[in-house]
Amino acid sequence: MAFQKGVDKWKLKRWFSVYAPAVFKDAIIGEIPGNDEASVLNRNMKVSLDVVTQNPQNTYTNLFFKITEVDGDKAKTKLVRMEILFSYVRSMVRKYRSISTSVIDVKTKDNVSITIKPIAITAKRETHSRLIGMRKEMNQFIEAYSKENSADAIIEAVISGALQSEIQNKLKHIAQLNKVEIRKLEVNN
Repeated sequence: MAFQKGVDKWKLKRWFSVYAPAVFKDAIIGEIPGNDEASVLNRNMKVSLDVVTQNPQNTYTNLFFKITEVDGDKAKTKLVRMEILFSYVRSMVRKYRSISTSVIDVKTKDNVSITIKPIAITAKRETHSRLIGMRKEMNQFIEAYSKENSADAIIEAVISGALQSEIQNKLKHIAQLNKVEIRKLEVNN
């Protein structure tokens, strides 16, 4: 049997530079191989937030982007999902603490549908009625906040921690809080 020499398909691929959306100041988040522009379109990419922001404190947050348009060797993306690692959440939730979680579907000022999943961790054990009260106030605050702000402004507030600190200030009259985080943020449009 004779050995047939063929073309290496990997050598035919082109490399496309992937750029984050304008919210992240159009930072380069990586490169991706593809045969042509059509083969790169609609592909997903997972990146740690510290790669985009150059801040090592954001290592525990993952961003999921989808490539929406390709221009030459530049691929532009949109944010699909942002979530913190389970191990980070687990490190915050300790013995003799209580947690209050919620799932909120909201429409922003610019009519983008977003699902926000906050988590509030108390400094000590709290009663069930206080946890329900915290969840109710969290939901009301996030719904009001989303009606006043655009999707990009909400994403910036979550990345900077401004939304989390506002929620914590809003809830501190109910119970002493250790930490408030946004576990997951999903852009549905």
